[in-house]
Amino acid sequence: MTAAAVFAAVFVALFIAHSVGDHWVQTSHQADHKGRPGWPGRLADARHVAGLTITKGIVLTVVVLALDLPVTLLGLVAGLGIDAVTHWWADRRSTLAWLAKTVGQTQFYSLGTGAHPFHPVTEEGKPAATLGTGAYALDQSFHHLFLGVAALLIATI
Repeated sequence: MTAAAVFAAVFVALFIAHSVGDHWVQTSHQADHKGRPGWPGRLADARHVAGLTITKGIVLTVVVLALDLPVTLLGLVAGLGIDAVTHWWADRRSTLAWLAKTVGQTQFYSLGTGAHPFHPVTEEGKPAATLGTGAYALDQSFHHLFLGVAALLIATI
């Protein structure tokens, strides 16, 4: 089996597990508190990332065994490790907001919120509900980038 095939299978498994872990496994408490300052926020984020990483480990185990993928323990640890660390970093929220500002994406980051200069409003002039935010889109694209890095490490180490 080629490294490209292993990469593709691992990436799909990680992508599916990420979606489940980030949206179904994460508790409301973790989602509400992971961006708060200090240790309460750090610990809520760590609990979220632990559940997310366990979810990814379970899904990867099933896929690796079902497809007989030639992966190593070192590759799995490296891939899941970089994914967990970067996920924790981004989910602290202030860090991702800082990155968005640094690369000139502050306006997109505020999309879908009352802070955006062109936010949608109701007839009464109040902020209207949206289906998502720029912060969420940037968060998910950041995570997807590192799912790719993780899959590459798992497939090649």
